[in-house]
Amino acid sequence: MIYERADADKTNMGLNTWKDAPKGKIYPFDVVVAKNYLTEDEMAQLQRLVSAYLDMAEDMALRHIPMTMSDWEQRLNRFLAFADRQVLQDAGKITAEIARAHALSEFEKYRIVQDRLFESDFDKFIENSLLS
Repeated sequence: MIYERADADKTNMGLNTWKDAPKGKIYPFDVVVAKNYLTEDEMAQLQRLVSAYLDMAEDMALRHIPMTMSDWEQRLNRFLAFADRQVLQDAGKITAEIARAHALSEFEKYRIVQDRLFESDFDKFIENSLLS
């Protein structure tokens, strides 16, 4: 997702949220977090899925059902299939390191534009003081 959505030519580099959103600057640590590229709808879907899965896991724990990591992986895959969600079959073609490098490369291009357009709190204060 990072590799597909990180784009220096897009508004906010394709990010929908970041640490100081919506008015603050975007930093390198913001562009390497896949969740930051999710739309509001995608984020809501993710939150519902995670909540439902954790509720199921908590129920199993309260019933003292022993689970191995392999068991959890199988349960997660079945849970996603039950919810009509895609289950990844392999690691894919783009590694986390490639996605990270791409996002940081796009950020370096975006940083030039952002720094030119960014108005600091001090600049805003001075401008407001002069207008008053």
